[in-house]
Amino acid sequence: MLSLTRSFARPTRLASSLARAAAFIHTVPPLDYPYDALEPHISAEIMTLHHTKHHQAYVTGLNAAEEAFAKAETPKDKIKLQSALKFNGGGHINHTLFWKNLAPTSAGGGKLTGGPLKAAIERDFGSVEAFKTKMNTKTAAIQGSGWGWLGYNPDTSKLEIVTTPNQDPLLSHVPIIGIDIWEHAFYLQYKNVKPEYLKAIWNVVNFQEAEKRFVEATQN
Repeated sequence: MLSLTRSFARPTRLASSLARAAAFIHTVPPLDYPYDALEPHISAEIMTLHHTKHHQAYVTGLNAAEEAFAKAETPKDKIKLQSALKFNGGGHINHTLFWKNLAPTSAGGGKLTGGPLKAAIERDFGSVEAFKTKMNTKTAAIQGSGWGWLGYNPDTSKLEIVTTPNQDPLLSHVPIIGIDIWEHAFYLQYKNVKPEYLKAIWNVVNFQEAEKRFVEATQN
């Protein structure tokens, strides 16, 4: 009877362990377009490295940090892992949003037609061009690495431009459009000329996706 009990207990423990492990397995989402689809504005080489190497590194780091956090036995050990969770988790969140944030010109990238998002941008910034100029200026001014965001502020019911350092996710606003200003996002093509990258990226911004996020944010 004892041996029979053990034979049932082992699979149960194994299933439990597998279930816990599966809870911490994040993956890099596939792109909705080929790596060369954003050319000439963002090169296939940049997109390939950015998606398969950099984003993958954040996912790998996040899975490792979450597994370590689950095994941590003391509050001190858990606190030690907070920076790794924030950095890698933010990197995964930000990049998952960023890929959806982009679209080939042949699929509508760069086109902002009349609708609730355009109306809100014109209301809060004066014009679409004024908004792009202000966002580019603020994003280019980030010292080191970070992200520029068009975010919806639920407290003011307005669109606002904010920045976050490193891979910090945007928590104060609902992210509508995010621009990655880490060097790996542009350096192979634009070298150190960040303004040229920021100017070019508007040709492939997926405004349809951005409007969808905006509408959802204003309805909640």
